[in-house]
Amino acid sequence: MLEKVEGIVLRTRDYGESNKVVILFTREQGKLAAMARGAKKPKSRLGGATQPFTMGQYLCFIGSGMATVSQADILESHHPLRFDLILASYASYLTEFLDRMTVEKEPAPALYELLLSTFEMMEDGVDPDILARIFELKVLETAGYRPVLDGCMVCGATDRPVKFSVRQGGFLCLHCADRDPRALSLSPAAARIIKTLQRVTPDRLGNVQVKEETKQQLERALRSFVDEYVDVRLKSRDFLDRVRRDWSEES
Repeated sequence: MLEKVEGIVLRTRDYGESNKVVILFTREQGKLAAMARGAKKPKSRLGGATQPFTMGQYLCFIGSGMATVSQADILESHHPLRFDLILASYASYLTEFLDRMTVEKEPAPALYELLLSTFEMMEDGVDPDILARIFELKVLETAGYRPVLDGCMVCGATDRPVKFSVRQGGFLCLHCADRDPRALSLSPAAARIIKTLQRVTPDRLGNVQVKEETKQQLERALRSFVDEYVDVRLKSRDFLDRVRRDWSEES
């Protein structure tokens, strides 16, 4: 049946000489694969609306197989996310992570709002590293992988320095850290911030300032957690690492 959905383009792939398969993340249907016939043609009305990161309204025929896009209107092009290399690298990572962590046609309006607000905050100049950590935590929680950050996994202590145990799935206080010799060290600031990031949404973050060393600790902890429990290999993450490394060397 024909249905109008609001969605954001996660990725596309060419299909034949003039068509595209578009992977949308929609408010109503969750992830949705749709054929956009003729979208590669220079004068196609679907061309702009099927660019990565674009938010639009899509009139789709949705049945048991792949959907078909018949009309599309751009609501927000998210132009800076495609033409700023750093932002494009982060946006590519976030969309691939969401794509790999969700299944098709399973509505998840909270994740749609998360992606939309993350894009908006990135364009407003909020630190994309911190936004990425919030995004990872929220998507992981929705998928059933929520690290325990309220206190020590063993004794429940909330007033002691902690390490992050990937194996245990959350914090270990220093008294219990021998339960996991590979637990990652966290500074008090990193422990406090990761707890906060698990509770907030991007639109409520504000213009937070975090030291580079602290951001590295947060990324290492969550990356290790994702690698242990989710086991997805993200090409966009490798690309993001290269872009950041090159940018750092040039600065």
